[in-house]
Amino acid sequence: MKQFRYNATSANGKLVKGILEAANKKEAKLLAQKLTLSKKLTLRDLETRSTFLYRIQRPDQEVVKGEQQAFSKDELQQALERLGYTVLKIEKKLFEFKGAVPDEEITSWINLCADLLEENLPYEEILALLYEDTPNKRMKETIKQIQQDLKEGKEGHEVFQKHADVFGEFPAYMLGVAATSGNMRTIYQNTAKFMQRDAEFKRNMQKAIRSPMMTVLAILGVVVYYITNILPETTEMIAKQGKEMSGMVKNTMAISAFLISNWLPLILAIIIPAGILYYFTRTPNGKLFFDKVMIRIPVFGPLMHKSSIEIFARIFSSLYSGSGENIDVIRIAAKACRNTYIEHRINDIAIPIMLGEGKGIVEAMEATGVFPRTAISRFRSGAETGALKSNTLQLANYYEKETGYRMEKVISTIGLFSTFVIGIGMMYITLLSTQAAM
Repeated sequence: MKQFRYNATSANGKLVKGILEAANKKEAKLLAQKLTLSKKLTLRDLETRSTFLYRIQRPDQEVVKGEQQAFSKDELQQALERLGYTVLKIEKKLFEFKGAVPDEEITSWINLCADLLEENLPYEEILALLYEDTPNKRMKETIKQIQQDLKEGKEGHEVFQKHADVFGEFPAYMLGVAATSGNMRTIYQNTAKFMQRDAEFKRNMQKAIRSPMMTVLAILGVVVYYITNILPETTEMIAKQGKEMSGMVKNTMAISAFLISNWLPLILAIIIPAGILYYFTRTPNGKLFFDKVMIRIPVFGPLMHKSSIEIFARIFSSLYSGSGENIDVIRIAAKACRNTYIEHRINDIAIPIMLGEGKGIVEAMEATGVFPRTAISRFRSGAETGALKSNTLQLANYYEKETGYRMEKVISTIGLFSTFVIGIGMMYITLLSTQAAM
């Protein structure tokens, strides 16, 4: 989020200034217009807080170089001169590329916060320690802004939500909740666990799908190249010698001729539907449909389904207070579960049942049709014994172990399948070459 300063005038001509935050200048202008209109002000202009490079010097001292954010060059110059510096040069930084913060560093930062909170260190001291030890420039700047905003008394949600592009939308939300929660350490631990599991699941999915897919595509490319480039030259030599080609070679040459004469329509037949499907899955309805289908496909579907339920249970356990049904907690956990279809079923079926019909959490979750029997059983046991918080944590830990074991088995099975495909492809090329030579 960027900072902007609006300059406006009141009805009596008095200058009024204010600062607001927005993703871009267009959004900031709309916010400023609404704000000034509600206060019966006339908006004059909007200034963006930018980074300036400066060179300054005090009498009999060396030249000092640095950079500082400000809304204008004149404002920064006046501030430096008030500190007793002679300003030699100030220029706006042309490129403000801040760099990215790796997910591993964010997870490590949150884990360190949780560990230091367990040592009963004040949060201000924790931020100060981590600021000094953080090597990433953008992360360092983020921590500094968090420190400043908290000192100014801003709400936790507001403080962390402005850094959603660094932490991620859901972790930023959780850290905002933790800032005003009496269970700060547990929320930090579970947020770090969520990020670790999310990264691990993505890494395993890439290992299970990407590598075998690239292998299969590579062998397919080799086969296509062979039958469209190498084989035709071989068969042409055979034809010149007046020899008869085998049935396998003839059939392959027919396929080769078809591929050569229709390569463009075939490529378009693959790219166009894939592009349409890609853009469809980026729409709300498409995302909902895609997530619904994904948890029902063989092999990977159950893994993704149980992984989403694991995240739901873990976040629910970390936020559940034990008083009432905690509707907000259910909404937050549903948003975190990484599946819009499950989130939709919880928000549109479970919560209305709980609020409108007064039913308990077990009946509401069961009505969604997205919670496995094991999960419903743990919810029921927790509701009956008053241990819903601990039971949902047990459920999350159980699914974590189960999906881990199953994922390892899936990865090894797919690896074996890709090896089999490579063998088939190489055997086909070998047989084809042998028959062409004979």
